[in-house]
Amino acid sequence: MNQKNSLGLNKCFMDLADPIALFDKWYDEAKKSEINDPNAIALATSDKNNIPSVRMVLMKEFNEKGFVFYTNLNSQKSIEIKENPNASMCFHWKSLLRQVRINGVIEPVEDKQADQYYNSRGYESRIGAWASKQSAVLNNRNELFEAISKFKEKFQDKENVPRPSHWSGWNLIPNNIEFWLDGEGRIHERLKYQKDNQGKWIKSLLSP
Repeated sequence: MNQKNSLGLNKCFMDLADPIALFDKWYDEAKKSEINDPNAIALATSDKNNIPSVRMVLMKEFNEKGFVFYTNLNSQKSIEIKENPNASMCFHWKSLLRQVRINGVIEPVEDKQADQYYNSRGYESRIGAWASKQSAVLNNRNELFEAISKFKEKFQDKENVPRPSHWSGWNLIPNNIEFWLDGEGRIHERLKYQKDNQGKWIKSLLSP
């Protein structure tokens, strides 16, 4: 018989008051078992007309302040975030039969934080941030390759490629986080953390 926590859930849910601490434990396990990109998330945004859009992005940082990803600030996702900062993320770790859903409000990261991450990227990725007009229509692929060549010519020093002003990070500040574990007969196990008006996390069991 599987061991259970105090709420009657699988022991993997543990008994933690802080969902970020639980996410940290689950993410560590995902990094060991997921073949590709355990930090991949489905990011859902919507524009000013409440028309939704979802795509996969990579989470690069997380802590008690939120979950960070980086992108072109002129991309569709960034335009929608500027129009409507409410957003949702979903991690799905098939190898663990687990998922984590996060809802909250997105705000920009500070320039210093964006610079630090940008400078950790490879040369090709930094050049790509300059060359790609993300989400804009391309006449053909050569148009992109020509832009890449142009910026490689401009920034020949691979150790000195400044971060373009149109490329930075976004941080999703969570107001609720749900942990989900696949269950036999589709009797899944779900634990939701919700922030109250004082910013305290309140735990609730959810029916599958």
